[in-house]
Amino acid sequence: MELFEQIRREYEFGCGTIQGVARKFGVHRRMVRQALGNAFPPRRQARSPRKRPRVQAVAAFIDRILEADRDAPRKQRHTAHRIYVRIKQELANYAIAESTVRRYVRQKKRELGLLGREVSVPQCYDWGEEGQVDWYEAYVELAGERQKAQLFSMRSMASAGAFHRAYPRATQQAFFEAHELGFAFFGGVFRRLRYDNLSSAVKKVLRGYRREETARFIAFRSHWGFNAQFCTPGAPQEKGGVEGEAGYFRRNHLVPLPKAADFDELNQQLLSACSADAGRRIAERLQSVGERMAIERERLLPLQSEGFELAEESFATVNSKGCVCVRTNWYSAPLAVGTRARVRVLPAHVEIWHAGARVARHERSYSRRQQILELEHYLDVLERKPGALAGSKPLERWRAEGRWPDSFDQLWSSLNCRHGRQVGTRSMIELLQLGRRLGYARLSSAIEAAVKLGCMDAAAVKYLLHEAELPRISALPLEVGPLAHYERPLPDLSSYDQLLIGAAT
Repeated sequence: MELFEQIRREYEFGCGTIQGVARKFGVHRRMVRQALGNAFPPRRQARSPRKRPRVQAVAAFIDRILEADRDAPRKQRHTAHRIYVRIKQELANYAIAESTVRRYVRQKKRELGLLGREVSVPQCYDWGEEGQVDWYEAYVELAGERQKAQLFSMRSMASAGAFHRAYPRATQQAFFEAHELGFAFFGGVFRRLRYDNLSSAVKKVLRGYRREETARFIAFRSHWGFNAQFCTPGAPQEKGGVEGEAGYFRRNHLVPLPKAADFDELNQQLLSACSADAGRRIAERLQSVGERMAIERERLLPLQSEGFELAEESFATVNSKGCVCVRTNWYSAPLAVGTRARVRVLPAHVEIWHAGARVARHERSYSRRQQILELEHYLDVLERKPGALAGSKPLERWRAEGRWPDSFDQLWSSLNCRHGRQVGTRSMIELLQLGRRLGYARLSSAIEAAVKLGCMDAAAVKYLLHEAELPRISALPLEVGPLAHYERPLPDLSSYDQLLIGAAT
């Protein structure tokens, strides 16, 4: 365009000849005539397509593969590299470069619509109308160890507020608990929640939008009064709000990796991050996220006075090792062999109940075929079998968790030396029984005090345990009365100083 302008100016105000202008700018006279005829350069003529004899020989083979991929699962379709490998295997007589195959596959996929993205239609939502829920993964550092966590996300589509919570596994109990905490965070319940086809809610995908839901999920949404909608399988764009929220939260609050002692501390950090996001303003919206959440809170369904029963209950029988089997793992219980106990599985704990009372509570293990043993559950048995304490797995677990300090070993060793192994171990078990009743922190303090004092005896530890509860009798003041007659002043001993001075001289 600039060249045409210069040619026209030069012809009109300069040399004034076509040949002179062409010579000055180094162009053909034909271009000078084109510039004088029209200020706009002519469109370039499309070149005829180049012949590609190499790719034409295998084009039909590639076309058949791409047509068949239309009906294949999305994640099991041919890549350009895979097609190239098949050409080498099945059409070994044809020599072709992989880059040539890649260019043809890219062009053909574009023609077939396999590369094009669908146009999304912007949506608007009424206050409290819809929330979207999803799980996503992220790595975190807990107690100095990197591990993968499952994060629950609930996003309001009207206000763009979001709630995130981390769990070791995406179990149904965690799924329900996170819902209730999310409802509390937003201050109410959405009228409709949109999900993908996760197993915690969907038992079977039927035709269209119909789903066979799990019984507990039906009871859960009935309790809280919301409706559930499920996305088409393989179409995550139908809940694009929460999909984008997961990416935003991961990039802004999980980079660098969050560090915490446990999941409780980690979830406090995530809750603070959710509250901090209330101050951000999204693109074209006039109010901040927090201001929109405050408006929406008035339009949400009210919270229920009582939460849903999150625990999944079952019955198990205590085996010969004093354990019940729960989800492939074994948890100890202070019950007799053969007792049938009620087990309640919660997101983070496993509770064992018997005769209407909770007799054991363990941290839930998400591994397989693990033994979670508590030493205090075996104390009654160890009183009859004291020799089993030294090599027991419950004692090993206490040592690994730091619940068996060195002072316990020092006292135990001293008791064995003074009374013999059997009697000394019985005395140590008797002290552990007191710790179960009075608290192990109190027992630890008493044993440490006894070790510092050098009183390596069970009786001294028992005294220190009950010292604060023992009655203390203080002497009452006496009335002198008639005895005051015999009161005498203190003697003056200063004269003895004179004797000391004389001895020195």
